[in-house]
Amino acid sequence: MMRVIWPVLLLGVAVIAAAAQLDRQTRRDPQFAPMVPGPARSFAQRRIASDALAGDNAQALAEVRLLVRRRPVPAEHMRLLAEAQIAVGQPEVAYRTIQLAARRGWRDRTTQEAMLLIALDAGDDAEAARRLAALWVLDPQAERLPALAGRVLESDEARETLAGIVADAPRWRARFVASGGRVIAPDAFADVTARIEARTASAP
Repeated sequence: MMRVIWPVLLLGVAVIAAAAQLDRQTRRDPQFAPMVPGPARSFAQRRIASDALAGDNAQALAEVRLLVRRRPVPAEHMRLLAEAQIAVGQPEVAYRTIQLAARRGWRDRTTQEAMLLIALDAGDDAEAARRLAALWVLDPQAERLPALAGRVLESDEARETLAGIVADAPRWRARFVASGGRVIAPDAFADVTARIEARTASAP
């Protein structure tokens, strides 16, 4: 009996290992995602869910829910769920989902931008400035950054909040000064820079 069971067990382990390896390979080669067996999809499910968003809304929601069940931690996955919820007409649920995504990490640029726009709509200029700072750190060359900065930095509260963030982060201050003239309108850049200098000059 063992002569029969042992080869079968080895074959089963080999199949599982191969499926897991193929799943991990989809991080570099997304085209392999559909080839990964359904139960073995983890990284591959991210690609499956993302592709589904371009098709049937109900199917996309099911695929993204499966993704979140299998890999609930990444903020990007919660953001995809919010997109799917909006597509099927659940904006209020999507609003709560995107807030959860923001709490799970700040490195997903789309989530940060969504939270920035939500803050602007709510009149929370300080929070909008914090989200702008996060986007700036993620990608100071982002195409949409100047337009977002223009909207956010219309208020004194936002300018003061951004100045405080930059003043408290010496390693980022030089980057801000170097790229700020491209991202922020000249008058706003001069104002924020003056606020930064005032804060650093008064620091103990």
